[in-house]
Amino acid sequence: MLVHAHSGLRWLALALLVFAIVKAFAGIRSGKYEKSNKMVNLFAMVLLHIQVTLGTILTFSSGKMSYAEGWMKNPQYRFFGLEHILLMVLAAVLLTIGRKKAEKLEDLSKRNKTIAIWYTIALVLILAGIPWPFREILGAKWF
Repeated sequence: MLVHAHSGLRWLALALLVFAIVKAFAGIRSGKYEKSNKMVNLFAMVLLHIQVTLGTILTFSSGKMSYAEGWMKNPQYRFFGLEHILLMVLAAVLLTIGRKKAEKLEDLSKRNKTIAIWYTIALVLILAGIPWPFREILGAKWF
């Protein structure tokens, strides 16, 4: 059940993150930072943190991972045991730092720019760390 929740929530997290980035770029153009931007940014961060929490639980309870001797030689174990975790945690940390930095800024244009930059970097890391279905060696599925 946790695997399906983690896999399904990824789409919501990605959509919310993309929406936050789009709103930030729109805010750069308009020079406005709406109250709704703050909520979208917060929900994107919270959902990503929930994903990281679910992923951490899955790391120790899923059959896709084993830290037995030689695990780095197995592409699936290496991906889920190192690459996926590292990229997702790093993305969550960068997203959180970016949101906190933006919160402290008085200049609305700089606030939007900060969100756009940090959230885009986090999105790139997330996209690189997702076990996409075309990565057959990982045994990934769309849902």
